[in-house]
Amino acid sequence: MNVDVTALPGIGVRKDFEVRSGRRIGVVAHRDGDIDLIVSKLDDPDACAAQIPLSTDEAAVLANLLGAPQLVAKLNDEHSDMPGITTRQLHVTNGSPYEGRTLGDTAMRTRTKVSIVALMRAGQLHPSPGPDFTFTAGDVLVVVGTPDGLDAAAKLLTHG
Repeated sequence: MNVDVTALPGIGVRKDFEVRSGRRIGVVAHRDGDIDLIVSKLDDPDACAAQIPLSTDEAAVLANLLGAPQLVAKLNDEHSDMPGITTRQLHVTNGSPYEGRTLGDTAMRTRTKVSIVALMRAGQLHPSPGPDFTFTAGDVLVVVGTPDGLDAAAKLLTHG
């Protein structure tokens, strides 16, 4: 899929792409750091039908909502020929005993036999985080393992 990048002099940059319906959807990244989600009119791809200002946190949540499920679905497809192995999203929540601590502190692989294959934070994908990667509330972990291992990993992140 092609993403078009258009300089908007004095404003910032528009990045958008065409969706199946023929509309264009994208973002305007303003020079001052503001971000707008934009959707074109169906009959005029250069005219805006909706423009929604997003805070940095809101943009990050939207990116996590859109990104992590797609990664999990792709990994599940790739593991379809391996019975007993699945992929799941796990969340680091406020109050997690591992909020502000490193992946190594969890000893997750040793304790649960699962692997963290990626982490989504603020809309950014961090593939294969190392043991020194520090968790923050709102992180979405993409974890691969057995169903029992994934349940144990979820419990570990919540209760320690």
